[in-house]
Amino acid sequence: MHNSVKLYFMDMDTKWLLVDTPKKLQHAIDDFKRAKVLSIDTEYDSFRYFKEILCLIQIHANTTTYVFDPLNNLDLSFLGKYFGNQQIVKILHAADNDIRLLKRDYKFDFKNIFDTHRAALLLGFKQLSLEKMITQFLGVELKKSKKMQRSRWDNRPLTEEQLQYAVQDVIYLPALYEKQAAELVIKDLKDAAGEDFAKIAAANWREKRIDRHGHTKITGYYSLNDEQRELFKRLYAWRFQRAKEENRAIFMFLPDKNLLELAQDTGNIEKYLSQRKLKLYGAEIEQIIKENRKRHIQPDNNALNPTEIK
Repeated sequence: MHNSVKLYFMDMDTKWLLVDTPKKLQHAIDDFKRAKVLSIDTEYDSFRYFKEILCLIQIHANTTTYVFDPLNNLDLSFLGKYFGNQQIVKILHAADNDIRLLKRDYKFDFKNIFDTHRAALLLGFKQLSLEKMITQFLGVELKKSKKMQRSRWDNRPLTEEQLQYAVQDVIYLPALYEKQAAELVIKDLKDAAGEDFAKIAAANWREKRIDRHGHTKITGYYSLNDEQRELFKRLYAWRFQRAKEENRAIFMFLPDKNLLELAQDTGNIEKYLSQRKLKLYGAEIEQIIKENRKRHIQPDNNALNPTEIK
């Protein structure tokens, strides 16, 4: 082990290490070689981005929680041999998104997982949050700040509060796993759980697709006239594509309210776009408006046909 690596303590029994240098990475690798059980969690930002950004990977091994920084350009490919090792139990809570993102970014394969959320569901629990499970099975009440869930996990450096929040969950997963695994055996649910866990481990990330009828579900759509509805539909599709290209959450790129007002007030697009977006996309939007208007111009049936003029 590398004694020069400084470990941080949440309490007398909880050690954690932010892995953001090659030396700390080697420390984690040495510890993982002895692990029979790994507890895994991630922090990601799906609120501000079109395509979620994986910001942290927390893994508890033996007596230490390791916090890996995917944004620090460290080679984390070594984790794959542990995630795909049938002999090592990987414990997660509501594992679907964690597994999808880890597969997407690192092409990892997962075998022998235990999902404490799915286990609780099989055991008949109605309140399935990790906090509730830890209280129910372990008699421990977590004090977690709700505001940290939407913290800027993509910002660096991370705050002490963020790191303390990130470390909490995985610490209790091994003890929770032991309690739930025993209950599943008692209730003859071990095989059913194993089947569910295998399905979760097989989950893959899928890119967002546009809802072709999504524009009709936005409040105010049915107050538009036919021409405005058609324009709104076109702008809705345009916004989806541009938000995807900028990797910006759709509601942050251009809120529904602004999009609706834009469809109604086509002569003042500068009111609904930032200066940056106006410069980048103003001409595009004006072209969409122009093309939509052409489609809705009604021919003047009272106008004289040139052949009728003598």
